[in-house]
Amino acid sequence: MISTELTPLEQQWLECARQMGHEAGEVLKKHFRRRELSIEDKGSAYDIVTEADKGSERIILDTLHARFPDHAILSEESGDDYRQAHCQWVIDPLDGTVNYSAGIATYCISIGLKVDGETRMGYVYAPTLDEEFWAIKGKGAYGPYGSLQVKSTTELQRAVISTGFPYDKATNPDNNLDTVGRIMPRIRGLRRLGSAAMDLCYVAAGWLDGYWELNLKEWDACAGELIAQEAGAVVKRYRDNHGICIMAACPGIAPQLSEMVE
Repeated sequence: MISTELTPLEQQWLECARQMGHEAGEVLKKHFRRRELSIEDKGSAYDIVTEADKGSERIILDTLHARFPDHAILSEESGDDYRQAHCQWVIDPLDGTVNYSAGIATYCISIGLKVDGETRMGYVYAPTLDEEFWAIKGKGAYGPYGSLQVKSTTELQRAVISTGFPYDKATNPDNNLDTVGRIMPRIRGLRRLGSAAMDLCYVAAGWLDGYWELNLKEWDACAGELIAQEAGAVVKRYRDNHGICIMAACPGIAPQLSEMVE
C-alpha cells in the first residue's frame, strides 16, 4: 500500500526503496540458515559481516547508482562516499547480522533517505517474516496491517521494552548492564530483538512500549527512527559520547524511561 497523499517524488523514493528491499531480501532468504554461510569478523568476534550482507548491499547500491546517480550514499559495509549532495541514502543491507548468522529470523533491511540532512523517508523490510514498515516525513507510518500507532501505555509495570548491547561490551564498562538492572524490576518484560531497526518499528506498531540502546550507527537508526516518530513515539537521541544512543517510547512512559536511561 502506498498512500495517494504522497507527492510524485515521494512515491518514487518509496517505490525504489520497496524494490531494493524485496530484491535484497531474496538474496538474504537464499542464504538464510545455510550451513556453509561465509562469516567474517569486523575487528572483533562480536561484530561480523556475512556474504549475505555484501550481496544485499550490492543490489541496493547498483540500483541507487542507476536510478539516482547524483545522490550520496552511506552504507554499513561500504561506508560513506563523501559526496556533497542534496540527497543521501542511508543503508543497512542486513540489520541483525548476528541473528541472521545464527539462523534466527529477526533481521531486516533498513533504507533511509535524508534531504538536506533531514530524514524524509524510512523503509524497513523483514524478508523471512515478509513484513514491511515505512514512513514519509509528516505523512504517517505504515506497516503490515496498515497505519501504525504507538500504544497508550502509561504505567511502566505494564510495559514491554526492548534494548540491545554495544559491540564493545566486553571492553567498555559503559555497556548498558547497569541500566538494564535499574529498569528490569520496574517493567512487565524486557526483550532483546537484536535488530535496532526492528525494535524501532515494533515500537511504532505498538508491539513494544519502548526501546533504548547505546552505540548505534546512523544506518541502524535512520529509517526506524522516522517510522517510530511518525507513529507517535517520543524518540530521543540522548547522549553523544558513545555512538548514537537512542530511546523510543509511547508518550505515556517516555518521561519515565528517559529518566532511567540517561
